[in-house]
Amino acid sequence: MAVDLRSYSEPGPLTSFEPEQLRLADDLPGDAVRICTMAQGLVIQPDEAAAQGLPERRRTERAIRPVHHLITALSALDPAPLHHPRAPEHRVVGTCRHFATLSTALLRLRGIPARARCGFATYFISARSVDHWITEYWLPQDRRWVRIDSEMLGQDIVDQPEDLAPGQFLTGGEAWALHRSGSIDPDTFGVADVDHAWGVGEIRGNAIRDLASLSKLEMLPWDEWGRMEASYKGLTGPEYDTLLDRVAEACASDDPATISRVYRSEDLAVPHEMIA
Repeated sequence: MAVDLRSYSEPGPLTSFEPEQLRLADDLPGDAVRICTMAQGLVIQPDEAAAQGLPERRRTERAIRPVHHLITALSALDPAPLHHPRAPEHRVVGTCRHFATLSTALLRLRGIPARARCGFATYFISARSVDHWITEYWLPQDRRWVRIDSEMLGQDIVDQPEDLAPGQFLTGGEAWALHRSGSIDPDTFGVADVDHAWGVGEIRGNAIRDLASLSKLEMLPWDEWGRMEASYKGLTGPEYDTLLDRVAEACASDDPATISRVYRSEDLAVPHEMIA
């Protein structure tokens, strides 16, 4: 397995800091789990933000893609270093993607190989697999990627969120492979509290977002490009599903050349204007 550790220990277009922001991370802990735990003091989910009485206009923060823009927003709310936990009103309003991507950026800042993964968690709703993002970091002594749910650290939603067990989180590609083998019901995969966002289209979408994330482009959970919209409407056919087979195989390969080659395929690469 040709794991691209050097690349994943360096920031990508959406996980970089501006030079003047680096001082805010001077006192980052050296331990991966403690770094990921920091995200809980930096991000707040929209529902919790509403419960805390934060103004509705702040919900727009969840549409921030680049980490350096997240840091700008955080600094405007509270200029303290990032390792200082913030009061709820001084955290950026974000989603699981923001917990995962911010954790990934902080780990990379410490030189720890890390990547955000897009897929489905099996521990939120019984017999359902819910749209979710987590972080992976490389554990050299075990020579493996550890899956960690930064958002769930310290909570009792799942056992050992610092090292998720196999099957507790499925990447989009893993879910697609299970669907193609007939091992799962795709209608049990989707977005919590969104009645129409369940089914095979959700699996396709997360497989493509995970491919982009492995290419160091950690997009928003609702970002769509290529034929995603048509897929959600059931308007794609066997040829598109064959393309998704290649996506799942590339993500499972952990081979940077294979991932890059498939990512550059038509309908899979993120349009430049969405990154900029």
